[in-house]
Amino acid sequence: MKEERIILGIDPGTTIMGFGLIKIVDKKMEFMQLNELLLSKYKDPYIKLKLIFERTIELIDTYHPDEIAIEAPFFGKNVQSMLKLGRAQGVAMAAGLSREVPITEYLPKKIKMAITGNGNASKEQVAKMLQSLLKLKELPKNLDSTDGLAAAVCHFYNSGKIETGKSYTGWEAFVKQNEKRVKK
Repeated sequence: MKEERIILGIDPGTTIMGFGLIKIVDKKMEFMQLNELLLSKYKDPYIKLKLIFERTIELIDTYHPDEIAIEAPFFGKNVQSMLKLGRAQGVAMAAGLSREVPITEYLPKKIKMAITGNGNASKEQVAKMLQSLLKLKELPKNLDSTDGLAAAVCHFYNSGKIETGKSYTGWEAFVKQNEKRVKK
């Protein structure tokens, strides 16, 4: 009997949310899709969050992923940018949790390291490696979608390893692992 699972990878953002899907069949990766949600035309930040939530739900309901891998916000100098990214990530995570899909976060360096062997690789280097690994005919103009795909591939490479980042299987698990952040 074939073992199959689908991994949805998400690169959250409030300008562009990139995502990619891979199918694992008998421990081999198959490319399914990569795309992006363009949000720059919307000025209202709450509309952007609503659209991220709705698109993530749509992806889950359409492709029925077994797991979600999401890029964690990196710590930058601009606090406002980090807050916006954290909100985008949180909304995508909430969508997955609402459908009870297990979620694992990966730091950008960990994703780059898994794909290229270099934690400081450029977006272009990651995209080219994915193109080679998954035999993609061409790369998209914006590389946010390949970043989402990279999160999914990173998750596949890290499956079965003990330390994969933070994982949540539902709201109850999230609350249990973040008791200090929950008001009672």
